[in-house]
Amino acid sequence: MPQATDSGRTSRLAFGDSLVRAMKLMGAVKQRAPRVDPKVDPIGYPLMFNLRDEPRRVSEIAERVYLDVSTVSRHVSNLVALGLVTKVPDPDDKRAQVLTLTEDGQRMLVDLRERRNAWLDEVTSTWSERDLATFDRLLRRFADDVEAHPLFSPASPAKDAS
Repeated sequence: MPQATDSGRTSRLAFGDSLVRAMKLMGAVKQRAPRVDPKVDPIGYPLMFNLRDEPRRVSEIAERVYLDVSTVSRHVSNLVALGLVTKVPDPDDKRAQVLTLTEDGQRMLVDLRERRNAWLDEVTSTWSERDLATFDRLLRRFADDVEAHPLFSPASPAKDAS
């Protein structure tokens, strides 16, 4: 790694402080935001988002959201009991099951995404389209670099942990 200048060190320290602040704020937002359904634990939403495009096995979802299979399985059981997710035979292996969203689950995700995006529109209402595009590009780059870092080294990167 090249020698950091005093200015570079200051920038990196400021970045670290800003990132921690943003993460803490987002954690507080997650706790304060009204739930779409009070019976759905907040961890259930990323699991459901991973079923948005295609059915998946519990183990695949666990890899994509960086949780252990037992945790995902427990939360999936709740989503199944609520009628938001259903288990169907795996078309590739009839002995196994995959999870898929029910119509109610799909509607809940649409509602959740609309609420989230409305809030983000309020938060960034003074941002230009260019600023939003730049932030999105850099945020994606940062997430990609975190996933690629040896400290993280997941088996499979998350495609959508919304």
